[in-house]
Amino acid sequence: QVQLVESGGGSVQTGGSLRLSCAVSEDTSGPYCIGWFRQAPGKEREGVATIDSDVRTRYADSVKGRFTISKDNANYTMYLQMNNLEPEDTAIYYCAAGRLRWACPRAPRDVAYWGQGTQVTVS
Repeated sequence: QVQLVESGGGSVQTGGSLRLSCAVSEDTSGPYCIGWFRQAPGKEREGVATIDSDVRTRYADSVKGRFTISKDNANYTMYLQMNNLEPEDTAIYYCAAGRLRWACPRAPRDVAYWGQGTQVTVS
């Protein structure tokens, strides 16, 4: 079982930036894919970005060019750099891993492990 702990959320103005961190309780250097999801008020949880062991990244269309996912295997930490934030980015952001660690979690049904979430508010 893996534990995921997010940090770095907060409130920013439109156009601002935030960097989210996700501390992972196990080694992420092997065959491993991990990702970020978000859930806005009244909406379904959606995938934001994933990154695998070969540092291949995938982004939702709504965040392409503004968000960057990365990971530090030495410190078992994943990041989400969010630039040019918009009010539509307001949500609780979760890091997520699948039961099969090498399989990228693209949808909530793919996720076996969730962090507790961190609130991002853009106004």
